[in-house]
Amino acid sequence: MAHNTTLGKLGEQAAEAHLSALGYRILERNYRYKRAEVDLIASKEKVLVLVEVKTRSTHQYGFPEEAVSSRKEALLQLAAENYIEVHGWQHDVRFDVISILWEKDQPKIFHIEDAFH
Repeated sequence: MAHNTTLGKLGEQAAEAHLSALGYRILERNYRYKRAEVDLIASKEKVLVLVEVKTRSTHQYGFPEEAVSSRKEALLQLAAENYIEVHGWQHDVRFDVISILWEKDQPKIFHIEDAFH
């Protein structure tokens, strides 16, 4: 379990660096509302982006992005509704998935924009 937690944190850090390099502003890390947790919340050009990060060290059990279930999607939507209400966000909202395969101490990042549409 410790390996998975460490790998997950490394993945979130890599995803954050990836988004920052693309000009996104990171607003929140590990945002929680009830049972929902959003790994990263960022904004760019008046778009609020809620990001689920999935990191794996191998394809043995499938690609990382395949681990985002419909239940997780619903929880992300719940957290988004809360964040929008609390912060009075009045612009567009998008849900992204960042899939990371950690190979040879290097992340291979696959960024899926608007992942749920």
